[in-house]
Amino acid sequence: MPFLATLYFRTAIIFLIVGIGIGLHMSISGNHGVMGAHAHLNLLGWVTSALFGTYYALNPLKAAGRLSLLQYGVYVIGIVIMIPALYALLSGNAGAEPIVAMGSLIVFAGVLLFGWIIFSGDNAAARNDLRQPAE
Repeated sequence: MPFLATLYFRTAIIFLIVGIGIGLHMSISGNHGVMGAHAHLNLLGWVTSALFGTYYALNPLKAAGRLSLLQYGVYVIGIVIMIPALYALLSGNAGAEPIVAMGSLIVFAGVLLFGWIIFSGDNAAARNDLRQPAE
């Protein structure tokens, strides 16, 4: 499996652990005011990261480029900025709103990069590998 796929899966499980921790905290405290942060972390952090990892595992040539590593970095940094700020915002800190917006835009940039990777044509090496007869 490509390194980037493994990296995405490892990152996804960390996001899941933190997301479940937030869920447990909400349940124990009886305060569900940060449910939006919990949901965003589980969906964007756990599910989407695992889906990105799956795509890269199934398309190792796409996982090999610098653009795919940049995409990982942009996406994960966006989540790391957005989720704590969203948690703070939902906890009553209105000053966190611009940080949530910035993190959201960074996450969106990571998604756009992923879209670019998916829709971009395979490079010449990838085309040559596909033309080789199976042994």
